Amino acid sequence: MDTPKSVLAEKAKEVLKKAYAPYSGFKVGAALLCSDGSIYTGCNIENASYGATICAERVAISKAISEGQRDFIAICIVSDPQNGPCYPCGICRQVLSEHCTDDFEIILPDEMGALNTFTLSSLLPFGFSNKNL
Repeated sequence: MDTPKSVLAEKAKEVLKKAYAPYSGFKVGAALLCSDGSIYTGCNIENASYGATICAERVAISKAISEGQRDFIAICIVSDPQNGPCYPCGICRQVLSEHCTDDFEIILPDEMGALNTFTLSSLLPFGFSNKNL
């Protein structure tokens, strides 16, 4: 299934508006593409107990997995354009590595709107795996 990156970026921008970020003010939206062409979105949801905050990427992947999806192609992650590219945090990179292949694409718009693409393995070259134990 070939979904244009721009479609994922638009979906991520739409859900960005729903983010709940009263503490940091840093809103994030994500759109996850599955191999069957379905797209799952997520936004960050903060909590006064910061450890209970969940990132947009993990919301999207959790929604997809809870609906039976297991084969993921790409994710687009957006924030306000002035923030520049919104790279996934370490926890999100590790969660993605649990459920995605090394060539999974992470699409990050820059300040000018260009859609830069990275592979998961380039952003997390030595991710933890219990397969290595």
